[in-house]
Amino acid sequence: MRFSLKPQDDAFYGFFNEAAENLKRGVTVLAELGDDKPDFQSISERLVDVEHENDELTHRLFNKVNTTFVTPMDRQDMYLLAGKFDDVIDEIEAAANLIYLYGLSDLPSLPREMIEQIAVLEAQAALTAEAMPQLKGLDPAMRDYWVECNRLENDGDRAYRMLLVRLYSGEYEALTVMKLKEVADMLEGACDAFEHVANVIESIYVKES
Repeated sequence: MRFSLKPQDDAFYGFFNEAAENLKRGVTVLAELGDDKPDFQSISERLVDVEHENDELTHRLFNKVNTTFVTPMDRQDMYLLAGKFDDVIDEIEAAANLIYLYGLSDLPSLPREMIEQIAVLEAQAALTAEAMPQLKGLDPAMRDYWVECNRLENDGDRAYRMLLVRLYSGEYEALTVMKLKEVADMLEGACDAFEHVANVIESIYVKES
């Protein structure tokens, strides 16, 4: 049996569980971009709301960390993990916002490879939300989480590279290529940020177990 002098304060774990579910909700909204007739403005506005809710969660977590004498995990690890969650939601909120502001809604549809990027984000978000409750108690099953999250990030890389090939094929006008490339970079950044979340979780697991 493993003993620990650190308290198992459910509130800290609850913050990360809630943040993971919030990210999952945000990516679900983002995935509406693949619908037949997406409401680009609504998607953008709702993701702004999700981003604000994540900011509130982060502030609550930081306040609790700063006012708690002994925390169940290293304080810097908790700051870092919260920051990586922020990175994910910032990237997907910005991507949806630019699609709307750049007028990319006027295209017949977004490139299939961009929708594949979003599908990878959906899988990463679902995986993260499923794994986060295992952080308390450091369930050995968490090893599968960061391995799979890294594999999904590789899928995202492949979709991104194929999108670049399409963008530079001459199918789109130069200005549209620039706009789509900027959005694709943000989606790629979100995929990377999910991998960074997994890497922080792995580091916490190794350190605390």
